[in-house]
This record gives sequence, structure tokens and C-alpha cells, in this order.
Amino acid sequence: QVQLVQSGGGLVQSGGSLRLSCAASGLISGIYTMGWYRQAPGKQRELVATITSGSITVYGDSVKGRFTISRDNAKNMVYLHMNSLKPEDTAVYYCNVYFRSLDYWGQGTQVTVSS
Repeated sequence: QVQLVQSGGGLVQSGGSLRLSCAASGLISGIYTMGWYRQAPGKQRELVATITSGSITVYGDSVKGRFTISRDNAKNMVYLHMNSLKPEDTAVYYCNVYFRSLDYWGQGTQVTVSS
């Protein structure tokens, strides 16, 4: 059973930084994509960033140049470093693992950016 446990997030002022972490368990091979998505109130869930097991990254247009995704394959961890945060980054952030054609999700973490 794949499980994802998130940590980090919280309240920060505009221009500030936060880091999100996600620990994955139950994965029996290293070949999978990890990522972060977010959902703001009244909006659809959107891609923030993904990273493959070979460290190829994809970013959503709204976070390019401000957010950095990284992973530690030995620890089955994925991180999201968020800089220059804006009020429009306020959302619930979800960790995701795409493994053997299935999506797995973390519990969600609130990130609130005040202006």
C-alpha cells in the first residue's frame, strides 16, 4: 500500500519562502514520478511541479523561476522549495506519486500567503 505523508506549509507573508516535504512508503521500485499539485478555493487542482526518477522536472507556468522541486530517491522523499511567494499561491498543496499507472495523493497541506 502506497502512502504519502506531507509536512511543512503554513502562513507566510508575500515575498517569503516555505518548504514542503513528502515521504512516500510502500513503493517497491524506484521508477516513478513524484510531484506537487495545488487547489485553491473554487478552482480546479493544478500542476505545480513534477520530477521523474531521473530528475527531469516540469513546472507549472505560474511557478516557474520561483519554485524548485527536488527528490531524494534513497529516502523516497520529494520536496518543494517555494520562494517569492504571492497571495495567488494560496492553496492546499498535494503531494503526488504516479506509480504503476496509478496516482497516489498525500493528505494535503494548506499554504497561505498574506499580502
